[in-house]
Amino acid sequence: MLRGFFEPEAVLIAGASREPGKVGYALAEVMKGYKDRGVFRGRLYATNPKPGPDILGIPTFRSVMDLPEVPDLAVIVTPARFVNQVAEECGRKGIKNIVVISGGFAEVGEEGRKLQEELVSICRRYNMRLIGPNCVGVLVPKHGLDTLFLPVDKELDGDMVTSLKRPEPGSISLITQSGAFGVACLDYMYGEGIGLSKFVSYGNKADVDEVELIEYLGDDEETKVILVYAESIDRGREFLKKAGEVSKRKPIVVFKAGRTKTGAAAASSHTAAIAGSDSVYEAAFRQAGVLRAYDMEQFFDMAKALSMQPPARGDRIAVITDGGGAGVMATDAIELSGMRMAVFSEETSRRLDEMRKSGVIPEIASIRNPVDLTGSATDDSFVESLKVIVRDDSVDGIVMLALHHVPGVTSALPERIAEVDLMGKPMVVVDIGGEDYAVRFRRKFEKLGFPAYPEPERGVNAMKALVEYGRYFYHWINIHGK
Repeated sequence: MLRGFFEPEAVLIAGASREPGKVGYALAEVMKGYKDRGVFRGRLYATNPKPGPDILGIPTFRSVMDLPEVPDLAVIVTPARFVNQVAEECGRKGIKNIVVISGGFAEVGEEGRKLQEELVSICRRYNMRLIGPNCVGVLVPKHGLDTLFLPVDKELDGDMVTSLKRPEPGSISLITQSGAFGVACLDYMYGEGIGLSKFVSYGNKADVDEVELIEYLGDDEETKVILVYAESIDRGREFLKKAGEVSKRKPIVVFKAGRTKTGAAAASSHTAAIAGSDSVYEAAFRQAGVLRAYDMEQFFDMAKALSMQPPARGDRIAVITDGGGAGVMATDAIELSGMRMAVFSEETSRRLDEMRKSGVIPEIASIRNPVDLTGSATDDSFVESLKVIVRDDSVDGIVMLALHHVPGVTSALPERIAEVDLMGKPMVVVDIGGEDYAVRFRRKFEKLGFPAYPEPERGVNAMKALVEYGRYFYHWINIHGK
């Protein structure tokens, strides 16, 4: 039944406004933009109780009952006191999916809680599903569905400046209890070039919650990784059961806020969240194979690696670098994270030594792990040393620090690396630098399927996610033989 939230053929904006600056106008403008660009190929309708012209060319009616067809999805943006009346009309019309953007429900106190209970009762009476209230709704870039009501461009000091660009279509889905945090994530994803499959801000989760969304996304072929930002998980047993099932097929990463008593109190006033013990959450996530992130950067670094690379079968990591200091930083990060530096086999050590003597890798290179190719590194030395190291059975994953600054490393290196058979082992890439070349160099690696990071510690954290997920994933396979 949730499919109508993500792939509707007809969408109603209930409470659309004719006044720029209003939420109902912004939502209509955003959806009309997708329609005009041919991304959203369905039909749009709007309702506004005041008589007047169509809004932005969208057919506009005074009541839901006046619509010429039954939309798959209604997005309600009226003030809270009118929401239940509109929901009642949606139910009578036969609409089966509604998103309530409006705030003013359980998060504001007892009066709002009663309104929310009445809203849920209406939905159940008509067999409607509800996302929200007090949310920003749904974004599916591939299908041009965008209920976020947030304009792409805004005026700043007399200029129209990009305010919120949506991510390109991708394989990572994000569900979030906080709309504001979710929007910040979308901005971050666009800036980092991270593609989005589906985004859901579910707010007060009066009906649809993270359990049902994880179940849906677990079966969604367009989603490879599921990200969850949560301030509370009310149906704990059901969540763990469903997450444990889905984690056998694809990774789930949770960023659980409200870890402290004060933070939990803030969460309660934000989305009517009910806090629980953080240590209990920690143990439960681990039991269900759910990975946990502790800040926004880690949240997406983990997601990027998990969406691009296979899980690791062990925790023995090899480091290949052209910068000795960066190699030391990565080594420290690996051991501090609980992973191990791989100890090369005699055969690997022998072959690397022969390559050094023959000039395939620099004569001054260090061939113990971390392998330091020095500032004399070339594309060939990276490629040839990788070919040897990846075949070592004592290596479970590779962190490659391909610092672009040295003379012998060229823009062709990503394509050369992509030709190497990694034997099913994961690899992450690091290139330190924030200037144009470093950003473009990392993006080249990522287009070829290698997650790339600007700091050694971030690359190692990403590898740690692949190791942790691998423990759960391969353990389940080994037991069940699937």
